[in-house]
Parts: sequence; C-alpha cells; structure tokens
Amino acid sequence: MARLLLILALVATAFWVYTIVDCAVQPAGRHRGVSKPAWMAIVILLPVLGGILWFLVGRGRAGGPAPRRAPDDDPEFLGGLSARARADQDERIRRLEEELAELDSEADDPSETRPAPKPDDDGPGDTPGKGDDDTRGQRGAVG
Repeated sequence: MARLLLILALVATAFWVYTIVDCAVQPAGRHRGVSKPAWMAIVILLPVLGGILWFLVGRGRAGGPAPRRAPDDDPEFLGGLSARARADQDERIRRLEEELAELDSEADDPSETRPAPKPDDDGPGDTPGKGDDDTRGQRGAVG
C-alpha cells in the first residue's frame, strides 16, 4: 500500500510540475478564462485540481487563431488585391475611352478649318506630280 501511495505521489508531483511549466510557457493570448498570472496561481495553489482545470478550461486549443501570414501567402489579401487592381484598370480604361471620344469629336468638328494641300506647280510637258524633278528624281536639276 505504501508503494502505491509513493507512486501516486510521484505521478501527482510530475503532473503538477508539468502543468506549471505548460502554463508558464504558453503565450498570454492562448490562456482562456482568466489572465496568465491567475492561471499560474490556480495551478500552483491547487496542485492536481488546478492542473485538471488548466487542461480542461484554461489552455487554448492548438487550432486556435491562425498565425498572421505574409501578404503574398494570404489568399484573402491577394483576392482583394486583384479585385482592386481590376477596378483600377477598368477605371483607367474608361477614362482613356472618354479622352479618345473627346479627341475624335474635336477632329470631326466642322468649325475647325484645315488648310488644303497645295497643288504641285506642274508646267506643260512635265510629268504630273513631279514638279521640278528631272528623270533621275533630283530636284532642281536641269536635264
């Protein structure tokens, strides 16, 4: 009987030490219920019962809040980024189309007069459109 009590005392002491260490090394955000110092006091002052409460109530689950990810690893961020980029691109295309339509309407405006092209001074016997060019295509040369 004494051996059984000794083994039980060793197991209870090992459990108590393990719960103290586990409670101490957990980040403050993983403690549920009360604050980290309060859990430490509960675990130390109520050796076995405090440890059981710690594992049932106080210790946060490993699958709790997901750790923050870098933006290039976060699909939600990338989805929002592509949506914003698409909206910005659509807005830019719309503005460019408006500017193009405005330029087209200015070009089609009949009130704007353009000088007519000057006809070439072709003399009699000259090739039409050649002007003063000789047969080799040099201007001003006399043949």
